[in-house]
Amino acid sequence: MKNLAQKIISTRSTVASLFFISLSLTVQAQQSQMKMDGVKTTGQEMKQVSYTIPQKPEDISPLLIGEKIPTVNILDATGKSFNLNKAVAEKPTVLIFYRGGWCPYCSKQLSGLQDIAPDLEKLGYQIIAISTDQPEGLMQSATKEKLSYTLLSDADLVVSKQFGIAFKAPKGYWEMLPKTTGGKNIDLLLPVPSVFILDKKGTIHFEYINPDFKQRLNPELLKSVAQNIINDL
Repeated sequence: MKNLAQKIISTRSTVASLFFISLSLTVQAQQSQMKMDGVKTTGQEMKQVSYTIPQKPEDISPLLIGEKIPTVNILDATGKSFNLNKAVAEKPTVLIFYRGGWCPYCSKQLSGLQDIAPDLEKLGYQIIAISTDQPEGLMQSATKEKLSYTLLSDADLVVSKQFGIAFKAPKGYWEMLPKTTGGKNIDLLLPVPSVFILDKKGTIHFEYINPDFKQRLNPELLKSVAQNIINDL
């Protein structure tokens, strides 16, 4: 991880700042959740413990850099089962978690990702984006934003829980979420928007997780990070 940080720093100071901010956020959140639950295990072992729903996005306990993603089978935009681990094993992956196509900040993020998609693909990456939308909603987003990459439906937020980024949605969302998730979001949760860069073994090499859903990683900065760590993946 030291070599990774040095490479990001050499690219530009702004990218380095994002790296250390995201790392600091995840470490603090992990420690906070462990203290709150009295759990002594960490990382992947901790995600296997009964999930305690954080009441605020600042209280999430996400997977950390160096950890591997869990086993994930999820629906794609056509409603078919999608094996995320099998897809990740094929090439390095930029994995995105966003709230839904109904979120203007998410729509802007999806559009920005599409702008850099050709460059990321030339580097050898694939882009996969996961949201709470049911498959029909994913199809609408793909058409509206003219997206070429894969969208997946975590309508029940099981995957978001596994990644440790799900939290109780504010009351203002409670009426909408059952509708956009096809009734699957019974706990009324939202994911903290997140960006992970994974190698083909599913190990996390970079992440950007910000509890403020209005703040998203700039596409050009994401591309710079991806370019500088591709040889490590």
